[in-house]
Amino acid sequence: MARNGKRPNRLYTIKRSGIQGRGVFAARRIRKGRRIIEYKGERINEKEEEERYDESKMDRHHTYLFMVDDKISIDGNSKGNSARLINHSCDPNCEAVDEEGRIFIEAIRNIQPGVELTYDYNFEVDEPITRRDLEFYACRCGSEKCRGTILNPKNSRKSKGNGSGR
Repeated sequence: MARNGKRPNRLYTIKRSGIQGRGVFAARRIRKGRRIIEYKGERINEKEEEERYDESKMDRHHTYLFMVDDKISIDGNSKGNSARLINHSCDPNCEAVDEEGRIFIEAIRNIQPGVELTYDYNFEVDEPITRRDLEFYACRCGSEKCRGTILNPKNSRKSKGNGSGR
């Protein structure tokens, strides 16, 4: 609650998503360039990632990891916030911005109330992309620009990306 006893005018709300699970939606108009939320969670190393999220035991990609650098990722499922619920889109209205190891989600265009907030996960893998990868990392954004996968089309280096899309 704000000091005046009123609820703060939140930028977003959480509700069921047509993309996947729950999503984050604009509660009011958000202008291009507006910082919306920080991606928070426990900072973990690669060994901890592998212990928590064994992809070989998953039918499809489902993590809340956001890679900060080659050694550290943020696990939004542990001590995280609503940012972990922002879904992937191949035609996003937001982007993730790294500011000294902190990840912020910012609007890249004006967003109207009720519109789901999304960003491109640009998930990357070491090896050439296989048919199995395309199925495992399938995209459900439904945009006209959908490439069918959350994988980065450049696929130039390994990254845990952001597993926000459940």
